[in-house]
Amino acid sequence: MSDATALSRTYPWTTSVNGTDVTFRLMTPDDRDEILEFARSLPAEDLMFLRTDITQEATVDAWMRYLDSGRTISLAAEIDGRIAGYASIHLNEALWSRHVGEMRVLISRDQRGLGLGKRLTNEAFGIAKDLKLRKVTAQMATDQRGARGVFEHLGFRPEALLADHVMTRDGQTHDLLIMSYDVVGFSNDLKG
Repeated sequence: MSDATALSRTYPWTTSVNGTDVTFRLMTPDDRDEILEFARSLPAEDLMFLRTDITQEATVDAWMRYLDSGRTISLAAEIDGRIAGYASIHLNEALWSRHVGEMRVLISRDQRGLGLGKRLTNEAFGIAKDLKLRKVTAQMATDQRGARGVFEHLGFRPEALLADHVMTRDGQTHDLLIMSYDVVGFSNDLKG
């Protein structure tokens, strides 16, 4: 579906994020075991609002197939040779929404506060532009105020609020916020 060679940035590359050296690189199916290790090191509350359970081998295997097919492009942030976070752009196979990508970002708890989430989100947004997506969405529980702040800073705006749409493992429901960003000003074309 997508062509990683169309990306304007060359990966991997290394930079300093608040004094910490971080390498950004495209993930491949070879990252399966590293992702499982990363996910299994996260506390339960970090996994609570993920759309899929990335601590499970079958889930990560499906993700790796999506990487291989181009349905998903994921970017890993490595610190000291270990995955410290990732950002993904998931492409939709439905013909009517092929211009829309969904962004997902997750940072390890011990690397939060560095600005790594903002940096990964910016990188993923650049990938979305390179893929010529017209719209990027992000979904989060309304409780995830930090995530909402990062996306709002990038220009994402609330588009929908679905009441009691998210259920945690313990059966509690939460509201789901869908935010979106109009990548190329597509809605402005409708005014002309």
